[in-house]
Amino acid sequence: MLFNSNAFIFCFLPLTLAGFFLLARISTQLAAAWLTAASLFFYGWWNPAYLGLLVASIVCNFYFGAGIGRAVAVHAQPRAKGWLIAAISANLLLLAYFKYANFFLGSFNHLTGGGLSLGEIILPLGISFFTFTQIAFLADVYAGKVREYNFIHYGLFVTYFPHLIAGPVLHHAEMMPQFRRAETYRFSYENAAVGLTIFAIGLFKKIMLADPMGGYARPVFDAAASGVPLGALEAWAGALAYTFQLYFDFSGYSDMAIGLSRLFGVTLPLNFHSPYRAVNIIEFWRRWHMTLSRFLRDYLYVPLGGNRKGPARRYLNLLITMVLGGLWHGAGWTFVLWGALHGAYLAINHGWQLLCLRLGQNPQASSVVGRACSILLTFVAVVVAWVVFRAPDLDAAVLMLKAMAGVNGLVLPDFWLPKWGIFGAWLAAHGVVFGETRDLVTGGLINWIWVLLLVVWFAPNTQQFMSACRPALMLPADTTEGRLKWSPRPIYALIAAALLTLAIFNLHRQSEFLYFQF
Repeated sequence: MLFNSNAFIFCFLPLTLAGFFLLARISTQLAAAWLTAASLFFYGWWNPAYLGLLVASIVCNFYFGAGIGRAVAVHAQPRAKGWLIAAISANLLLLAYFKYANFFLGSFNHLTGGGLSLGEIILPLGISFFTFTQIAFLADVYAGKVREYNFIHYGLFVTYFPHLIAGPVLHHAEMMPQFRRAETYRFSYENAAVGLTIFAIGLFKKIMLADPMGGYARPVFDAAASGVPLGALEAWAGALAYTFQLYFDFSGYSDMAIGLSRLFGVTLPLNFHSPYRAVNIIEFWRRWHMTLSRFLRDYLYVPLGGNRKGPARRYLNLLITMVLGGLWHGAGWTFVLWGALHGAYLAINHGWQLLCLRLGQNPQASSVVGRACSILLTFVAVVVAWVVFRAPDLDAAVLMLKAMAGVNGLVLPDFWLPKWGIFGAWLAAHGVVFGETRDLVTGGLINWIWVLLLVVWFAPNTQQFMSACRPALMLPADTTEGRLKWSPRPIYALIAAALLTLAIFNLHRQSEFLYFQF
């Protein structure tokens, strides 16, 4: 079931909310069980056949967690470690079978000329997210950070529908205290106002911004996949269209998840914080998919040694972490290369900062112009990597990147020439070519790109707009910046209603969230 569907907005959500708060008057445990059952129904709506897989995963991991906890409680560390290794191995094997088995077999067949096959394997929705969430739980139990073993609360922690399909990746310690609080189970008009406003903003981003940009990006990448040589303008326009599609799609989902959760009195961690404003790649990953970055840092990069074993080992650890992070996003060589690119970016960024410090320079200090150049350079690097991420295969990615580099030349649409008047004539006189193009780039797309660039670089984001009500956990210090602030006033209610109404009237063109495929 999609957040951006009539069935969800007009049936599932109101019935689940009503049942939760009505049952809470009788018993908080009953209300938690209702929300768990509703979340399972939400998941089963996609494919009931895989509901059993999710339930089995929850039961097995709770059992493993309890075993690890008992061993830790009596200081039987070898036994606890054995339970942990077995549990994590089981989770990773399950993920590997459904998500990577055919990818690795296909790669093996390509190298050896073999014909091994497991047949078609349907990827269970959200398996990466609920697997990582439970691995984090097991690791926290082993570290002695888990104190509660309530099966209903654990089931709700894993299945909680606002985060189940596309994150955020949660920590047990973030959610369990909220499920125990009495006020969580009491309806709050403030939570309703805050939650609906954030949900409306997210739905608007998805329907009115992300989906139209996807319509512009698709024909460009399809042309590249078909081997059609693209001009520089077409390639850059398609790359930027996808850059904004993914931004507003994931930002919209993250807002909707936080808003929906707030309706139930539960605050989720922030997962998205204006990443295209980052001044370097290190900061980008502190702003993009923040809970996944935290997971990769805490449970992969740090155990590999982090930065504790010298610069060379640090850069290798970064590369390994990002390659595996890329593979987590999808079973394909484009995702591996995308992860490797970001690993290389991070290594270069850390190396540059280290060099600056050794030369007595502060890498964090810069002028306004210097900061703007850093943001632009980071943005371009991210766009280049998104091309690899989006392309269906490496050949299409190479064709797109060559076109962006100007290998096929730059041709502007001929219908722009009369519209630009004297400026167009001046460009033509100085060698800029105006000619017939494949209609992949229109004036509408160019206008969208400029408008959305201004939005992502200068407009307050959702958490800055809603900062007065603490909309999420893990809020950065700059969340309080900006003058435009939400408050429970009629004007903001009207704005939220307008955004929600506009998005709902356009639900006929609904599409899945991009992160559902991961």
